[in-house]
Amino acid sequence: MSTTRLFPLALMLSLALLTLWLDHQVRVEGPGHAPARRHDPDYLVTNFITTTYTRDGRVETVLAASQMQHYPDDDSTELVAPRVEQARPLQPRFTVRADRGKISREGDEIFLYDNVLLVRDADGEHPEARMTTSFLHILRDKALVRTDREVVFQEPGRMLTGRGMEYFNASRELYLHSQVRAEMEPKQESRR
Repeated sequence: MSTTRLFPLALMLSLALLTLWLDHQVRVEGPGHAPARRHDPDYLVTNFITTTYTRDGRVETVLAASQMQHYPDDDSTELVAPRVEQARPLQPRFTVRADRGKISREGDEIFLYDNVLLVRDADGEHPEARMTTSFLHILRDKALVRTDREVVFQEPGRMLTGRGMEYFNASRELYLHSQVRAEMEPKQESRR
């Protein structure tokens, strides 16, 4: 057999072995060989809305977004223009908006980023309150919102600023952690 006939056969055998070796290298998932996964969404939902209810059938939390994307590589869910509304019995309703957000795997935690605005509705005892920050972590089951960033809290006649905050909606307790400043307007006494 001449070398002209053996050369193509040897070349094809070499390419086949190289292909098998490369395939094996790509599939190796040992401790030092983390698989290369792409962070691509497996589904996308526009005008996304989900509602959770209390045991007696009342609406408790509404989560909406102009777009929701789920990523299978890390099981993360990202939101564009999210809006969260929570209304529990005997608690003032609060609504939060942001530019973007993420939902935890279990769905009980929501992370909001950029231009975050929280509005707590007025009730019989307290006026409407507004809170602005660049990041907010909502723990839905505990009716707790918190941040480690700068925050501004405003009610008619007073403004609080600080860095780091926890707000418990059920008890209406607000804790500012550091760099706290307050501006209070004196109460106007009614003239008789």
